[in-house]
Amino acid sequence: MLRRASASSFAACFFAASLAACAALSVLWPAAAVSQSFDAVRGDRVSGWLAQTRSEVLARNGVVATSQPLGAQAGLEILREGGNAFDAAVATAAVMNVVEPESAGVGGDVFVLAWLAKEHKLIALDGAGRAASGSTLAHLAARGFTKRMAQHGIESATVPGAVDGWDVLLKRAGSMTFKQVLEPAATLAEQGFGVTERIHDDWIDGVALLSKDPDSVRTYLVNGEAPGVYTVFRNPDLAHTFRILQQQGRDAFYRGEIARAIVAKSRSLGGTMTMQDLADTHATWVTPITTRYHGYDLYELPPPTQGFAVLEMMNILEVCGPKLGIDLAKLGPRSAEYWHFLIEAKKLAYADLYEYDGDPDFSRVPVARLTSQAYAATLCSRIDPRHASTPRPTANPGGGTVYLTVADRWGNMVSFIYSIYDTFGSGDTVPGYGFVLSDRGALFSLDPHSPNVIAPHKRPFHTLIPGFVMKAGKPLMAYGVMGGDEQAQAHMQVLVDMIDLGANPQAASDAARFWHLQGPNIVYLESNLYDLVGARLQAMGHHVKSANGENMGGFQAIMLQPDAGLPAASGPPGDAPIMGVYRAASDHRKDGEAVGW
Repeated sequence: MLRRASASSFAACFFAASLAACAALSVLWPAAAVSQSFDAVRGDRVSGWLAQTRSEVLARNGVVATSQPLGAQAGLEILREGGNAFDAAVATAAVMNVVEPESAGVGGDVFVLAWLAKEHKLIALDGAGRAASGSTLAHLAARGFTKRMAQHGIESATVPGAVDGWDVLLKRAGSMTFKQVLEPAATLAEQGFGVTERIHDDWIDGVALLSKDPDSVRTYLVNGEAPGVYTVFRNPDLAHTFRILQQQGRDAFYRGEIARAIVAKSRSLGGTMTMQDLADTHATWVTPITTRYHGYDLYELPPPTQGFAVLEMMNILEVCGPKLGIDLAKLGPRSAEYWHFLIEAKKLAYADLYEYDGDPDFSRVPVARLTSQAYAATLCSRIDPRHASTPRPTANPGGGTVYLTVADRWGNMVSFIYSIYDTFGSGDTVPGYGFVLSDRGALFSLDPHSPNVIAPHKRPFHTLIPGFVMKAGKPLMAYGVMGGDEQAQAHMQVLVDMIDLGANPQAASDAARFWHLQGPNIVYLESNLYDLVGARLQAMGHHVKSANGENMGGFQAIMLQPDAGLPAASGPPGDAPIMGVYRAASDHRKDGEAVGW
């Protein structure tokens, strides 16, 4: 009979000089998950930063990085079949709906920043859904919401924008159709996938919400519970949705049978979504916003996303550092003063974010002023290098979200993020079609004086931000970090890791991060970082707590490393790989991987 080895006996075996010491141990394996008694120390890398979890993935023909291996592999399959980065991005996104249904799907929204090689241009797509035509303050009040927006349920649902965003992206820059790019997702939804530890843990968080909706129970729960670790989960209804889109295109979702099912579900729950709301949904091309940091051009999406907060934070670091005598590179990440400066910059930028951000179609957001270095200079006096400030209390967005990035042999680079917002979104599943509606409307305000107050056909405040970095007018890196209000502050942290400290993308991903909650003014530090600087930050006036990586986001990145010494391509135009190599990274906090060929 097998017995479980104790932690001490395992340690003795692990460090034994002879294999005979290990042979005497009988271990219960395979286990349902890693045993709590497994407490081996981590091995070291051979070179570079020894704490790095894995090497960057290098490839010349194409590369994909996202938070789940099956998603990355689906994108790679499309690239190998001759598709470009835009085709592969949509294929990856569709598979992520299957394997991370708690985070993203066709019931949500999408935002894209991408280098379009044939136009030598950085393009930006806003695929945000809007509030339904009956989403008014009066309607919410009648439904019992007078102080705060509904956090889940049909009142929180906005019209889905993702599928239209996919369609618009493919028609402008792709080379394939829904028939080809949705095939991996349709097949996987039919055949099923193995549930990982991380996905199982996230799924558990949604069980109580899903249990309120019979259609969600039938679709997403197994005997009333989250699917077990290592079990196979199938979603034939979602496969049916993908098959319809393959055959009929996006209009099936916005004018056809799927649209009718969405409206019927909304009406059955007292919602106000109409067929016209769906028919009027169109993703829009927008102009990315930018600033320069230490010679690198940083790009984000404009409002209603939180992208301008990233640029404001980076400007504060650039402008205020010299004024305050702070040099991040000299301080380094083992210094409490280093983290103090980043946290204080975050507080200032997020104060502006929560005061000004909203749908620019409905209110003026002073983006040009807020993202200028001249404005950042006015904020320097509000940072005390030795003591923490107290920001004005505010609500804190949650989040789920999938981020992915793809690059191809022709030089296209795609930074792509989409989400149903919180875990399993609204919790309301469209029967027969296997997807939940988002709860992005939860981020609207009920304050009539707020630029983010709810109104029909309005886009809510969005945490979703794909990132992009250019150097001397050329694409350098597509990157992003999923994770609600952690996204913008994590963008700042990984950019500083790379630009100031010289980290490679994977090292920047692996480095410990903080998550600051503006409302309660709490700083969460990953445990090793907490042990290193937590006490010093506490002494500086920060309210500090130790945390694991759950709320630190999931980073993915692809960097282009040019190589001018490569010989000129000899094959047909577009048949040779890019003049250099792609370097890709994927966050160890999630299940993801970067894959290339």
